[in-house]
Amino acid sequence: MLPLFLVALAGFAAQLVDGSLGMGYGLTSSTLLIAIGLTPALASASVHLAEIGTSAVSGFSHAKLGNVDKKVLSRIAIPGGIGAFLGATVLAGLSTQAARPWASALLFVLGWYVFIRFLVNRTVQLRKGRPGRRLLIPLGLVGGFVDATGGGGWGPVTTPALLATGRMAPARVVGTMNAAEFIVAVSASAGFLVGLGWAAINLEVLLPLLIGGVLAAPIAAWVAHRLPMRIMGVAVGGMIIFTNSITLTSAFGVPAPLRIPIIITVAMMWLGSLAAVTVQHRRSRARQRSDDMVRQ
Repeated sequence: MLPLFLVALAGFAAQLVDGSLGMGYGLTSSTLLIAIGLTPALASASVHLAEIGTSAVSGFSHAKLGNVDKKVLSRIAIPGGIGAFLGATVLAGLSTQAARPWASALLFVLGWYVFIRFLVNRTVQLRKGRPGRRLLIPLGLVGGFVDATGGGGWGPVTTPALLATGRMAPARVVGTMNAAEFIVAVSASAGFLVGLGWAAINLEVLLPLLIGGVLAAPIAAWVAHRLPMRIMGVAVGGMIIFTNSITLTSAFGVPAPLRIPIIITVAMMWLGSLAAVTVQHRRSRARQRSDDMVRQ
């Protein structure tokens, strides 16, 4: 009973992070499932089958709160689904380990761009227009493929790329990518069922993972909707830096005595910056309320 409770708790925590910051469900859940003994293929299949339910609830919750851009959704979801299906079937046998460090390096740079942009600029101005098809179609294909082959990755690939364009508010990026993830999860699951058959379905793992994620999805959407844009941008950028610093230090063989202090330093920098912008936001709100009272 305890392991099933832990799976449900992991699903809840992973969806809470994913639904509010736009990434984390697949990678967190897959890591746990592999740790308790599932093969990478079965772990990824279980996660994507559970994501059909969690992403449906998450996408609906975000849409109700106005966090979904329907035009961006339509342009990225279908390529994402195609990439996910290919990643789960025809191309799933190819190793992506060699390319992972370089993909992480790119995401690491994007993470710093997003982090510094929202940290330095107290009033963030969005550029006019939406991201175009020339970005969204290849981004969807790559994000879907990485998601299926790596057990997760849709959010870590697509969220920072869209934030870096400066054309969408963080809440809209997170909500739209969570809604698109439903198509990605359905496509990846179909691919896994084609490749693995019904052996891909382990109800003892799938059901608690699904229940935990579904319970967290509406809460996460509300958090994303309520978080101020600057705080959310720093939170997302910092998470991208933190997760990819772990991948990069491991991939390039940084010794543990040096690796651990680096990761701790990055985490402290991220959390400290997040605390600082939160305090600045609260002070700004307090000054604004004070000025409004004086005018009245």
